[in-house]
Amino acid sequence: MNAAYVEFPFSTQELFGKKGQVKIKAIFDKKIEYRGSLANRGHGCHVLGLTQDVRKSLEKTFGDTVSVELWEDKEERTVELPEDAVEIFNQNKKAKELFDKMSYTHRKEYIRWITDAKKPETRENRKVKMIEMILAGKKGI
Repeated sequence: MNAAYVEFPFSTQELFGKKGQVKIKAIFDKKIEYRGSLANRGHGCHVLGLTQDVRKSLEKTFGDTVSVELWEDKEERTVELPEDAVEIFNQNKKAKELFDKMSYTHRKEYIRWITDAKKPETRENRKVKMIEMILAGKKGI
């Protein structure tokens, strides 16, 4: 697993009034903006995951130092649907209902999977596969 994280050295209960997951916005090294969550690792310890993309943008690897500014994210998290995804959901109302009930992260994963396709035929195949997976109850990619 190619995962890294930063330990949050404060009490989320004291700062945010929350013991569990805390949605946040962050800026890494004063240049990379990020939207994610502090995850409760138990025993009062929370961590903020650093994705591979963020680490690559920062030119950082495991064990490197990174500065983090963060604050609670109280904005609603929405995923912008590309026009062709809207069209396929219009043809599959049940899939759209299930999609809308998913977490922000799962909705974002599905749409990123579609938009990251390099070839038009891959994008088309992924849209069809997305509908099948959603109807089958698969929450994310």
